[in-house]
Amino acid sequence: MRQDKVGSVMATEVVTARYGTPFKEVARLLTEHRISGLPVIDEDDKVLGVISETDLMVRQAGVLDPYETPRRFRFTGLTRGARRQAAKGHARTAGQLMSVPPVTVHADETIAEAARTMAHSRVERLPVVDDEDRVVGIVTRRDLIQVFLQPDDVIRREVIDEVLVRTLWLSPSTVEVAVYEGVVTLTGQVERRSEAEIAASMTDRIDGVVAVVDRLTYRLDDSHLRPDEPALHGVTEEWLRKL
Repeated sequence: MRQDKVGSVMATEVVTARYGTPFKEVARLLTEHRISGLPVIDEDDKVLGVISETDLMVRQAGVLDPYETPRRFRFTGLTRGARRQAAKGHARTAGQLMSVPPVTVHADETIAEAARTMAHSRVERLPVVDDEDRVVGIVTRRDLIQVFLQPDDVIRREVIDEVLVRTLWLSPSTVEVAVYEGVVTLTGQVERRSEAEIAASMTDRIDGVVAVVDRLTYRLDDSHLRPDEPALHGVTEEWLRKL
């Protein structure tokens, strides 16, 4: 089953900063290139951290009002995260401003994997690195949502070819596949319950699928089968274990 990789949607021209890049230069880079964040790299192009507009806002918020009575700031009692945020309020360079450790992905990871990483880490961009952690690109939320622009007819053809025919060895006429605005509806009757479950599970993993409406029925409930028993009709044990 085809799943687009991060390398197919990432930007290869990456705006970066070095550890010692001044604060104002970072702000200029973000403004000039109309981006909301950038990675901080070392001399070997390895990613040290990531700077976002939020990090700059923390710095700006830390600037004292010239008419306000100066107060000594104390770090005592603060959590590590709070101390780090407080330190950013006095940052002068990219190294002091960046968030660490950096959350990165590899170009050969799927778009779905990158999206999960982005959602779990609550970030809007991910530096793409090679096997030696050197930056080779960057991917944003906007890049990842392009996958949902996949036309309905393309999605339908992939469900039929990859899921029904090549994986389950079913005739295309066995299951009716309808796709509207990325929502796939599967209707029909298959031989085994495992086939129905695998059809819905694999369909949900296809690029561009928003949701799956499972209306499949089955003649035989084979849920009692052990995972080490031979799989039938081309259904792999790996897919049975994923359900």
